[in-house]
Amino acid sequence: MKSIKVLYIESKLRNLDINLSKEEIAKLPNKIFLAYSIQYKDLAVIIKKQLESSNIKISGFGQVLGCSKISTKDPVLLIGEGRFHAINLYLQAPEVYVLDNNKITKITENEVDSLRSKRKAALVKFLSADNIGILVSTKPGQENIALATSLKQKLKKQGKNAFIFLSNNIDLNQFENFNIDSWVNTACQGLSYDSPNIINYSEISFK
Repeated sequence: MKSIKVLYIESKLRNLDINLSKEEIAKLPNKIFLAYSIQYKDLAVIIKKQLESSNIKISGFGQVLGCSKISTKDPVLLIGEGRFHAINLYLQAPEVYVLDNNKITKITENEVDSLRSKRKAALVKFLSADNIGILVSTKPGQENIALATSLKQKLKKQGKNAFIFLSNNIDLNQFENFNIDSWVNTACQGLSYDSPNIINYSEISFK
C-alpha cells in the first residue's frame, strides 16, 4: 500500500500591528520565555523585538500547541488567542502571561485551581468506572494506538471493560451514544479540558 504524502501549510493572521506601552511591558518580569500559536508567529517576532528593546531578556522563543510541553523555569508570555494554551502552560511554568490585543494579563491561581479540581473529579470518575473508552486520534503526531492497546490490556486485568475508539476528529457530542462511564485520552491533552468525563493517559497510573 502506497503512503499518501501530506502537505502542511501554515495559517497566519495578517495585518497585526501591536505596539506595547511601557505600562504593559512593566507588568512582565525581566526574563521570560516567549511562546506563540502558529497563527501569531509574525506578531510574536514583532513583540520579541519590542521587549528586547525594553531590556526584557527572552530566554526562549517557540511555537506551542494545546498539548505542548515546554522546558523552562522562567515565566511565559503567550502570544495567542483564548486561555486554553495558557492554562496548559501554567502547569509547566511558574507564571504565565497572555497578550490580549494591547493588554498583558496574568493567569490567576483561581483559574488553575478550577482546572485542577476538574481534573481530580475526572480521575475519581475513571477509578470508579466499569466501562472505559480509550480515545485514539489518527492525526499525525497524536496517534497512539500501541499505547491504547497496552492500556486496554492493563484495564482488563483490573476487571474493567475497555474499548478503543479510533477517529480523526473526536466529537464530544457523540459520547452519549455509547455506554461508557469514563474516557481515557491518548491524543492531545487539551481535549480533556472540554469534558469532565475525559482523563488524560498521563494522569493515571498502574501499580
